[in-house]
Amino acid sequence: MVASPQISLRNIFLSFGKEPIFENLNLLIHPRDRIALVGRNGAGKSTLLKILKGLVVQDEGDRILSKGLSIGYMEQDPNLSEFSTLYDYVYSGASKSNLNLIEMTGKNLGVDFDIAIAASSGGERRRAALTKLIAADHDIMLFDEPTNHLDLEAIEWLESELKYSSKSFVIISHDRTFLSNLTNDTVWIDRGKARRCSVGFGGFEAWRDKVWREEDDKMHKLNRKILTESRWAVEGISARRKRNQGRLKNLEKLRDQKKSYIRRVGAANMKLVSKKKSGQMVVDAKDLNKKFANKCIIRDFSIQIKRGDRIGIVGPNGIGKTTLLKILLGEIQPDSGEITLGSNLIIAKFDQLREQLNLENSLLQNLIDDPNIRTIGAAGQIIVRGKPKHVAGYLKDFLFSEEQLRSPVKSLSGGEKARLLLAKIMATESNLLILDEPTNDLDLETLDLLQEVIAEYPGTVLLISHDRDFLNRTVEISIILTGQGKFLKFAESWIDYQSLKIKNLISDKVKQRVSKRNSKKNSSGQSSLKTRHSFVDNYRLEQLPILIERLEYEIKKLEKFLSDADLFLEHPLKFQKASTALIERQTELKSLEDEWFILEEKALNSGRN
Repeated sequence: MVASPQISLRNIFLSFGKEPIFENLNLLIHPRDRIALVGRNGAGKSTLLKILKGLVVQDEGDRILSKGLSIGYMEQDPNLSEFSTLYDYVYSGASKSNLNLIEMTGKNLGVDFDIAIAASSGGERRRAALTKLIAADHDIMLFDEPTNHLDLEAIEWLESELKYSSKSFVIISHDRTFLSNLTNDTVWIDRGKARRCSVGFGGFEAWRDKVWREEDDKMHKLNRKILTESRWAVEGISARRKRNQGRLKNLEKLRDQKKSYIRRVGAANMKLVSKKKSGQMVVDAKDLNKKFANKCIIRDFSIQIKRGDRIGIVGPNGIGKTTLLKILLGEIQPDSGEITLGSNLIIAKFDQLREQLNLENSLLQNLIDDPNIRTIGAAGQIIVRGKPKHVAGYLKDFLFSEEQLRSPVKSLSGGEKARLLLAKIMATESNLLILDEPTNDLDLETLDLLQEVIAEYPGTVLLISHDRDFLNRTVEISIILTGQGKFLKFAESWIDYQSLKIKNLISDKVKQRVSKRNSKKNSSGQSSLKTRHSFVDNYRLEQLPILIERLEYEIKKLEKFLSDADLFLEHPLKFQKASTALIERQTELKSLEDEWFILEEKALNSGRN
């Protein structure tokens, strides 16, 4: 029996001006739905979340909620101006039973509750809003870009938290890995319609491409039919006049059908040019040290960056990634050590704060006034990669409409600001590309294109990102900052590093157990006969660390939940369920660790290195 929907949207129509945002949109959300909400920037994804929450009222149609439904919502830019500090905001309206959960969630998301709202950054406010939403007891959670401004550790924690949640949720995100790991349904906002497919985001792109192929086939057949009927209208309109009139009317209907077709938004026309090569050595850093007050950013750091390298700088928020990048570029001097920059460097920089954009000026003025972009007289032309082009036409290549060109930049969405900054960068040549959190706010199609552009770029790339999929597709060498000036250089993909890290979490403990068992066998005179270690055994050894880490996380979470002294008295049923779940997971963990131990011992005895 299918459960009744928690939210029903029926025949929704909404317009902010001449063009409708949604037309005849229908959507049902059921208990335990885990929906990826996808679509191009400006398609109306955030607006749809606001309709679901009730913050935007549709012009036509119905929004129906199940009785007593509680909906939590995290917007992209939360307004917390009525509160003094992040603490006041997060704890406002919190029940006594949620205090421990708020504290634990805030810690995992890196929230400093003492920060004043007036002094907080956009990222700090977003993490506070996320903490409040996760710790509250809502039936449905609506997330608008929850991973923006989160570091990798916080993203992975949030992913685990949602994976084992019993709540329904709808997520807008550019983070492919995050969406693929969490969702079992996809709602695609495309030209005012909501298309739904019962696949998680991992299957979305194959489904989308199939829809587009079918759409193109249908349009091709329609065009052929119109062509056939148009020829007949010119050549054979004499006999059987009544029938002829019917065919003419049918031709008009076909033409109207074609007019009603809304064209798909194309991809931005992005390209990076690097005709002037830098020297073979781009950066030569030796024994760098840098401290700010008592905080050590880097200690004894050395690296040689050569032409064509793709290097990612990764680590928790606030650890000093941007500072290290500026040290490598010579913008900040190290306390000790040597930095040598290569010859003929032409640097293009994408900064995470978008400081290269003048928010008060128009889009056109932002390009014309850029000192790195050459203009031609007062005709509105600029030199784009060595060739003259009208600035309006160039911005249309980046999907900006005619109406937007003279609007102030502050009126743009986060994704549109990112696209404008990319337009500024790509108007000029470069051979060293600096990208500091480029993925924030970009839609998935633009991210795909940016990855392709980076892959084809002949220059050198240094980037900072928390997007695992983006790192895997673009980076060949990772510099991982781990705190207190320590770092790790890893010359493989990010996913390989993650896999190694998971294994190392428990490998030492298992090796100690294997060594102890072998020592006992040898002392008792038992021989260690070699056994065959099969492919299946090896695959299981690869999977067990992931399963064990997941169980350890769940156990810690349950132990934290049960540590509330008032839980047993106020919520005895919850206490009983959590206690039972804890015992089950502890038993399962022991079983998996024993299995790991047996397989590891078998592998060692079989002579595996």
